[in-house]
Amino acid sequence: MSETMPQQGQEQQPGHEHEMHPEPDYMPRFPGAGRLKGKVALISGGDSGIGRAVAVGMAREGADIAIVYLNEHEDAEKTVKLVENEGRRAIRIAGDIGSEAFCGEAVEKVIAEFGKLDILINNAAEQHVVKEPLEISQEQLERTFRTNVFGYFFLTKMALRQMKEGAAIVNTTSITAYKGNKMLIDYASTRGAIVAFTRSLSQALGDRKIRVNAVAPGPIWTPLIPASFEPEHVAKHGASAPMQRPGQPNEVASCHVFLASEEASYMTGQVLHPNGGTVVNS
Repeated sequence: MSETMPQQGQEQQPGHEHEMHPEPDYMPRFPGAGRLKGKVALISGGDSGIGRAVAVGMAREGADIAIVYLNEHEDAEKTVKLVENEGRRAIRIAGDIGSEAFCGEAVEKVIAEFGKLDILINNAAEQHVVKEPLEISQEQLERTFRTNVFGYFFLTKMALRQMKEGAAIVNTTSITAYKGNKMLIDYASTRGAIVAFTRSLSQALGDRKIRVNAVAPGPIWTPLIPASFEPEHVAKHGASAPMQRPGQPNEVASCHVFLASEEASYMTGQVLHPNGGTVVNS
C-alpha cells in the first residue's frame, strides 16, 4: 500500500492535534443555513479531531458550544476560538468522562453558562493497539470501556436530566463495530456496544421525542491515529479503504450536524457510515 500521510507518532492518548502534520481539515465546507440556530450543544472529545470539526460545524449552523476534553488544553483553546470566530459562544471543560461525578459537573456548567442543553455529542474515545489477544490487560480493558462506554452512559444520564422534547443525541461509534480489528479488540468491542446503546436508547426515549443516532467513521485523520500506531502504520492510514485515503474530520462532522438538526427529524436509532466506501451491514 502506498503512503497517504507522513510518518509520525505521539506518546500520549488521545493525542494532540497541534502536533500533527498535515493538520486535519476541520473547517465546514459550506456557509451555514441556521439549522441549529439557538441550540446549545455539548461535545465530548471536542478539543480535536472529529469533535473539533463537529464543534465548528455546529457553531456555523448557529449553536453555542461546550466541549469536554481530558487534558489537551492547547487544542481545546483553539477549538473555543474557532467557535467564537463563527460568532457563537463556547466554553471548555476539562476532566475524565469515565467519572460519573465529573459528567454531572460538566452538564451543570453547561446549564449555568447557557441555561439549557439541546444536543449531546458523545464522541470522546481511546484505543490501544495490542497484537496478541492474551496481552490485553485487565487495566487496559477496564480503561477502554470506562472511557468509550461508561463515559457515554454517564454523560447521557446527566444530560437527559436537562434535555427536553426535540433534543438530539448523536454517538460516535466506528467501522470496527461492523468489521472488527484484530489489533483493537477491546476498542472494537466498545464501538459495538455503542451501536447497541444507540438503538436501545432511541427506543427508550421515543415517548420523550428525543432522537438518538450514531455515526460510524472509517479511517479518519485525527490525533488518535499517531497516538495509537507505529509511524509506518500511520503513513499508510486509510490506504486500504476503497477511496484509498483517510477521511478528514469535516467529512464526518457533517453527519453529526445533520443528525442533530431537524433535517433528520424522521431518523432515530440509525447509524451513518462515512468510511471511504466500505460497504457494511448496518
